[in-house]
Amino acid sequence: MQNLISYSAPLGRLLLASIFLVSGINKIFSYSGTQGYMEAMGVPSSILPLVILIEIIGAIAIILGWHTRIAALVLTGFTLLASILFHFDFADQMQMIMFMKNLAISGAFLLLIYHGPGAFSIDKTKS
Repeated sequence: MQNLISYSAPLGRLLLASIFLVSGINKIFSYSGTQGYMEAMGVPSSILPLVILIEIIGAIAIILGWHTRIAALVLTGFTLLASILFHFDFADQMQMIMFMKNLAISGAFLLLIYHGPGAFSIDKTKS
């Protein structure tokens, strides 16, 4: 049981951040498609480079446990904003599910803010 407890923090950080890392990388390789989707939703595509940076750098920071609380705070705000901008159509059940998924992810980030990164993190080795 102690091993499970020790490895739950880094594994949890990896699983939580992986969606942002993959999403950021996918946005690079489908840049024009992402721009079109953003424009269709009324979001200026000029912010796409910032979105990609937030997703990739934030994910790497969470995975490594580096400036974890700051990264979690930024990704919480990013996730909640994305939920409102892209998944607020509750008449569409898939969009409601995506919205609820993002709320759950935000809740996990809030737990990281409160509890910190846990074991096997850069933040832990610095303290």
